[in-house]
Amino acid sequence: MTATTFSVNGRTYTTPDCPVVVICIDGSEPDYHEQAMAAGRMPWLSKMLADGGTSWPAYCAMPALTNPNNVSIATGRPPAVHGISGNYIFDAESGEEVLMNDKRFLRAPTLFAAANEAGLDVVVVTAKDKLRRLLGAGLVEAGPDLNGSGAFVEPRRHGICFSAEKADEATIADNGIDDVLALVGRPLPEVYSADLSEFALAAGVEILRGRGADLMYLSLTDYIQHKHAPGTETANDFYAMIDRYAGQLDQLGAIVVLTADHGMSAKSGPDGRPNVVYVEEEVQALLGASSARPLDGVRVILPITDPYTVHHGALGSFASVYLPPSADRDAVASALRAIDGIEAVHDRADAASRYALPGDRIGDLVVLAEAGTALGRYAAWHDLTQLDAPLRSHGALGEQNIPFLVNRVLSRPDDLDAAGLLHNYDAFWVAGTHVPQTAEV
Repeated sequence: MTATTFSVNGRTYTTPDCPVVVICIDGSEPDYHEQAMAAGRMPWLSKMLADGGTSWPAYCAMPALTNPNNVSIATGRPPAVHGISGNYIFDAESGEEVLMNDKRFLRAPTLFAAANEAGLDVVVVTAKDKLRRLLGAGLVEAGPDLNGSGAFVEPRRHGICFSAEKADEATIADNGIDDVLALVGRPLPEVYSADLSEFALAAGVEILRGRGADLMYLSLTDYIQHKHAPGTETANDFYAMIDRYAGQLDQLGAIVVLTADHGMSAKSGPDGRPNVVYVEEEVQALLGASSARPLDGVRVILPITDPYTVHHGALGSFASVYLPPSADRDAVASALRAIDGIEAVHDRADAASRYALPGDRIGDLVVLAEAGTALGRYAAWHDLTQLDAPLRSHGALGEQNIPFLVNRVLSRPDDLDAAGLLHNYDAFWVAGTHVPQTAEV
């Protein structure tokens, strides 16, 4: 493999002389791998770091949710650039609340599409199918024009992009690969299981071993992290599994980056019941309305909402509040800030600037909960009957710290964002452009 340079979204990437594999461990605050290493459950990672690998503190994009951060990693930029502001939004154009899983919401091409266009062999494997169409845009199906015209163009050559969730449905035409179950040698995994993540990792190993790749992205699921705290037996088992596959990728000669899309926080009290602020109920009460006679024009969007409600019951820690024109936004914001469990309330302009968000895809107000508190709309909107463990969830500042681990000796880049912070969306840029070509562990 020879070095290839390509540019996308204002960044230039130079690939190294070996495969680059980025593993996004969904919901992985640093305490998970630190506890697992302390228990002796991650021998590859422990040895790699002791022998000169790199471990840096890093941050996820806001909101600290799956879709915005996976797309940030895939584009090398925050949501203000790529436009994916949540798993779920209020679409002002249609006037409807919709899932943000469709590529039509993308405002920037992915680095996968750009690398594919430059002639590189790109492989993307996601655990959940909800990410596949976003990450595969321009790689295996039409995506935003690399020249920024806003048009959608077909890829000139097909990479590979499929999900573990629907691996049995993968075809050459739609995913760039078929017979995935036979390749991996594992049955189709259950969605709500650790097996979903293991299948994605096993697929990555088999693809790299059998046909190779230049860039590979393996995105896992946070099913385990939503149910099990760092250091528990189940969590340590899960991280031991990740360690095995990361070690195999390392043995195959890849630069391996372990990072996450967001962290995870416990959001239940000692009795096991969720600590929840129902924001829509609070706003209605502040404006003099009630659940029996709600005021028109009040709408709260919880961008964590997705089809996988067993994980979290749509309770996260980030909310967008839409208010009627007559409402006093400053007064509502001030009153919300006074509620126990609320960490911050920003108006649209401040939130967009502070957290690099697309201003037209968030509410008049953005509400962030403290790490130990979840945000809901109103009690009847949430089905919590499927929660079979104390609530652990994410979305705001309490879940922004994530790992950034690389199996190479690196010097910290000096050309990061304006604040000098390292983010998960720097992963491919750091692993390629900033890795010395002769460095080995």
